[in-house]
Amino acid sequence: MNTYQESISQTEIERDTTDMLIGNSFVGFLMTIFAFSGLVFFFESDSPSTFANKLQIWGVMVCVSLLRLIDALYWRTNLAGKAYNPRPALIRFSTGLYVTGCIWALYSVLFYSSMTTVELAATMVVLAAMSGGAGTVLSPNIKLVGFYSTALLVPMSLCALIDASGKFFILGVLGLVFWFGIFASAFRYHRFFISTLHLKAKNNSLMEQMRIERSETVKVNKLLIASNEKLDASNANLEAEVERRTADLYRLSNRDPLTNLLNRNGFLKHLNNLIDTTRALDNSLALLFIDLDGFKQVNDSLGHKVGDIVLAEIANRLRNYTEENHLGRWGGDEFVAVIPYANVDTAKAVAHAMRSGVTIPIIANDNQVTLDATIGIAMFPVHGDSAVDLIQQADLTMYDQKRKQRGSIGVFNETLHNEIKREQRLCERLRLAIENSEFTVFYQPIIDVTTNSLSSVEALLRWNCDGENISPAVFIPLAERSGLMPEIGAWVLNRALIDLSHWQFKPGLAMSINVSVAQLLDDSFFKVLDNALSTTKISPERLYLEITESVFAIDKDLVTKRVSELVARDVKISIDDFGTGYSSLNRLQSMPFNFIKIDRSFIQNSSEESDTIIRATLLMAKEFGCKTIAEGIETEQQRQHLSQLGTDYLQGFYFARPMNANDLISWYNENY
Repeated sequence: MNTYQESISQTEIERDTTDMLIGNSFVGFLMTIFAFSGLVFFFESDSPSTFANKLQIWGVMVCVSLLRLIDALYWRTNLAGKAYNPRPALIRFSTGLYVTGCIWALYSVLFYSSMTTVELAATMVVLAAMSGGAGTVLSPNIKLVGFYSTALLVPMSLCALIDASGKFFILGVLGLVFWFGIFASAFRYHRFFISTLHLKAKNNSLMEQMRIERSETVKVNKLLIASNEKLDASNANLEAEVERRTADLYRLSNRDPLTNLLNRNGFLKHLNNLIDTTRALDNSLALLFIDLDGFKQVNDSLGHKVGDIVLAEIANRLRNYTEENHLGRWGGDEFVAVIPYANVDTAKAVAHAMRSGVTIPIIANDNQVTLDATIGIAMFPVHGDSAVDLIQQADLTMYDQKRKQRGSIGVFNETLHNEIKREQRLCERLRLAIENSEFTVFYQPIIDVTTNSLSSVEALLRWNCDGENISPAVFIPLAERSGLMPEIGAWVLNRALIDLSHWQFKPGLAMSINVSVAQLLDDSFFKVLDNALSTTKISPERLYLEITESVFAIDKDLVTKRVSELVARDVKISIDDFGTGYSSLNRLQSMPFNFIKIDRSFIQNSSEESDTIIRATLLMAKEFGCKTIAEGIETEQQRQHLSQLGTDYLQGFYFARPMNANDLISWYNENY
């Protein structure tokens, strides 16, 4: 019985499709004749032979249209509203449509070169209008709408694109864009139409089933025993149908409304089922976590409406690389995809294909949007045994790839997992480092070359976390990415100035403190600085703030303004790691500073090229009227060499390693 009902439903669907196509075609036939006649007779031909050729094609078009009209009238008179075999009528309609489309294509190609500008534009408008109407009328059959819209728009658009004069290039582009839009819309209409017909067929089947069951109920009322048995069976069938409908609603609730992809909940359930199947078959699968690069700027600059269009288009493109229900929207501009029976190479190939699809420009509300994608890959069962684990590993990999290089693809590994877990733990501990008294400021002496005496000390932050000394090269970038640098920098500034105020060293000893870009640009920095100087009673001239060359990559006017405010307070400015970053003569000329620190890489590399750079730096410093500090001095030979070159101050392990405040006092007492 179920097989019979399904065959009836399929026949009804085909009949409804044929009814929609032929029933809505009468106006189309007339419009075809009128539009073709207008193009042939309204515009003058450049020669009698051209007009004769047009007239011949017009005659063929009229004959074909009349034959199609007669066939449609036959259908309306004898078949419409009845139960009939729709296949012959559909074949006749499709044949007529194919012939009509070919005639349109032949006309646009044959007479393109003889058309005037106005005639060409009018022809393109007519073709676009006919194609647009067909996109809706023919949407029940996607093959027909695809052929007809292509036959009307693509040939003439291509003629305009390859036209040697180039006058109608934009018209060709617009024609292809309009063709693509019609095609995309037709797909949506087609899906909606087919879904509607299926629902209609299912409802008819249910109504018929209910009618039969009611009839059976009437009969079994006369026979009590039989009635009870059939009633139970009927109730069981109805409950099964309700459960099936409930399951349908449940599936719909697991869809993302914008992209029609599985949402987070739906994808997790589907992925768990795939994992169970894959585990049972002792196979593998790949989980891809896809994050769009540049989408936030689209939302911020063009608005969320354009952003929604872009997301829907990206979802459609990503569908091309996955099976049904193997792609989901994780949230925002993040997507997840599962590739069954895949190894690492297969997963990488699919990921590269997806990225290539994403990078194709998108036209959204007359805006061209170009995005990229960063993709992380995790493999089952190697990298995780559950859906949550796989998604987390792929997400971590994507995040690490985005941090290293946007628009790249990476595969999860245990080293990466441990690094990221360690980084997360350190970030969490870093937020409490000041509160837990885990920070210590170490100091390294800076020696005056002329007097061989202590000139200043550099404050260097050290972090001991659970007995482990964390390198500044590790925790300083973490602090900057976590937005903690202004708070940590303020603590270092206060701690160093407090220590300086307590030392009984030579008068005028200066303190050199590193200032990050985040600190310098933080609105509260100058308030912190003023409070620290005021509280410790340290003269501003004794404070040297070291700014790395990376600050030159920031907006020139803003940085110059901030540095000028420091100079106005009589604070000294030192450019750190000179020669390794972004500085230029033009920037140096506009930036007030007092010291240039020659990076240790030039000191350690005892080559003629390094000496040339050092001499050039010394000459530059002299021209700018500032002093030079060479860091990284580790041997007597380096000390003598830099002294002979004319460096003003030296710093390095040769004199002393960084030490805490108590050790610095002892060192000073022993040496001075």
